[in-house]
Amino acid sequence: MHRRLIAPGALAVSLLLAIPASAADYEPGAPGIGDPYYPAYGNGGYDVSHYDLRLTYQPATDRLEGTATLLARTTQDLSRFNLDFVLDVSEVRVNGTRASFATSGQHELEITPKTPLPKGTPVTIVVRYSGVPSSKQAYGFTSWHRTPDGGVAANEPEAAWWWFPSNDHPLDKATYDVSVAVPDGSQAISNGTLQSATSRAGWTRYSWRSNKPQATYLATLAVGRFDLTTGRTESGIPVINAYSKDLGDNAGAARASIERTGEIADWLAEYFGPYPYNALGGYVPNVTTGYALETQTRPFYSPRQFANGSNVSVVVHELAHQWYGDLVSVAGWKDIWINEGFARYAQWLWSEHEGEGTAQELADYVYASHPADDAFWKVRPGDPGPENQFDIAVYDRGALALQALRNEIGDEAFFAILKGWPAKYAYGNATVADFRAYAEQVSGRSLEGLFDTWLYQPSKPGAPAARGAGVASRSGAVKAPKSWKRIAATNSVHDH
Repeated sequence: MHRRLIAPGALAVSLLLAIPASAADYEPGAPGIGDPYYPAYGNGGYDVSHYDLRLTYQPATDRLEGTATLLARTTQDLSRFNLDFVLDVSEVRVNGTRASFATSGQHELEITPKTPLPKGTPVTIVVRYSGVPSSKQAYGFTSWHRTPDGGVAANEPEAAWWWFPSNDHPLDKATYDVSVAVPDGSQAISNGTLQSATSRAGWTRYSWRSNKPQATYLATLAVGRFDLTTGRTESGIPVINAYSKDLGDNAGAARASIERTGEIADWLAEYFGPYPYNALGGYVPNVTTGYALETQTRPFYSPRQFANGSNVSVVVHELAHQWYGDLVSVAGWKDIWINEGFARYAQWLWSEHEGEGTAQELADYVYASHPADDAFWKVRPGDPGPENQFDIAVYDRGALALQALRNEIGDEAFFAILKGWPAKYAYGNATVADFRAYAEQVSGRSLEGLFDTWLYQPSKPGAPAARGAGVASRSGAVKAPKSWKRIAATNSVHDH
């Protein structure tokens, strides 16, 4: 037998490592995740892996009751933590034991577990709650849409607070089970696949599952009276679409657009890689708002998007987000160009596909349409600021930057980037700086100047820079491509 001698100093270190952290070492998690655009959004100290939401909703009164179970893991020695939520909480349990709770700020639920939680601890959080979502406001607004036959949760950058407690920031993505009981005759629509629909005593419970990581703002709930259509894409993805029974004159145009979802998703896969989820669709509730939103696997569309006829371009936009925005989500809200510039550029590619104007012609037109003193050029798509996060410049100037990149590095490298980027950061998060680094890696070119000119300078790129990037190189007046009116008709997608 060999004995190993331990020096006194090493013994002291090993004993110290065996001693658990004292109560003084545990600290509250931060009330925000650290996003400079929205300092109070999200929370620190833990990471959620799964949300299980079991809800009951009464359309006649807009009353929602629920139990949310969150599976998480601590990322620090935690004495207290926050969830983002505005409804009324009746009970909280942490790892099976009752926890004390209080509210603070506009949307913070502060939870203090009975015993502190060491870093790396698996945590099960159960929150029982109820309330009338349409009666609750934070920062002077609500993201809950009350409809004549129910209610809808869909907004960006925040929507979760009005229907489930969460760590509400794209950095903390999770999987979801959403089960909602509604009176017979109503339906509950959410993300992912419909696992079951069972009726009992005048109520039907719809259970949906999203089995891939999903940002909180991309989770959606719609209760109302819908007509459902089902099918499959050519690649085999199941499609469920839902249309309010109360769309009136917009019903035909909405269906003529959204029923092409499978076709468009298969087409986009040629540019962006395989469709990344096991479910697909879209829904149109009878809301009065004007925007659309890329809620994961099942985008939300307002009826107003179809007021002037079919609008396939908006479907292209929201489905492009399934890769750019959903599969790869922003690391911070300043990186919004990664979402919107690319979804807009997908509309330009669709215009090429339809023979209604090339991406180059659309870029030339955008450049020529805005004089140098237009406020359009003051917005920097690469970091627009929270007040301009959904400004039209993030969309159009953002797409213009992509055409400049395409011209700079050539089609082969450009389309390799469009397809390779979602694969590289699949189900995660990334920044504009990450995209530039990836584009430089694939193209073998230094792109600092191009990105600075087209994404970060608060001024119109001058004629030499434009010509150098292959933009506005045609002489004389630049005519609007045939697709421009259809693309411009989708501008209200940014009116959140």
